[in-house]
Amino acid sequence: MDTRLIDEVIESAFDTSADVIRRTLAGNRDSIRRAAEVISGALAAGGKVLLCGNGGSAADAQHFAAELVGRFLKERRALPALALSVNTSVVTAIGNDCGFDEVFARQVEALGRGGDVLVCLSTSGRSPNVVAAAHRGRNLGLKVVSLTGADAELLSLCSDVVVAVPSRETPRIQEAHAVIGHAICRVVELALFE
Repeated sequence: MDTRLIDEVIESAFDTSADVIRRTLAGNRDSIRRAAEVISGALAAGGKVLLCGNGGSAADAQHFAAELVGRFLKERRALPALALSVNTSVVTAIGNDCGFDEVFARQVEALGRGGDVLVCLSTSGRSPNVVAAAHRGRNLGLKVVSLTGADAELLSLCSDVVVAVPSRETPRIQEAHAVIGHAICRVVELALFE
């Protein structure tokens, strides 16, 4: 493969990602702040954070949970957070017995309580199992924070806060979700420990 073509592909990925991240902040500053306040408030009051997503968004949910349970930038006590995709026995049992659309909603029902927060990650904004989890969480009194791509309509109907990345390209949306998650984790650490 031609070196110049490789360089163009690499440069384009960086330029596009930076542009999407800048536009995400410009259009979502208030939503990101509200998401951080909802999560900080729940944790300060003794609640926990449940997170769900499929594929790359499942990995992002695990990453977000790890930053809260482990640490982000500050040595501090562990914070209660759980990615709902990590227990394969639970996920496959629910998928087999109840259908894949219930794999997260059923766990929200089992683990969620009023005062907790459910963070839903869906690049399409339409993942049926993520939307079902948001509805179940809302019905159980959880605050619902959704990170989506440009198409946020379905999740916005059952979310307290929506951060919609202005893109329909899955990689760019996931990159922005990572930055959003990191910003929220930093706010959480500042709010709870400084």
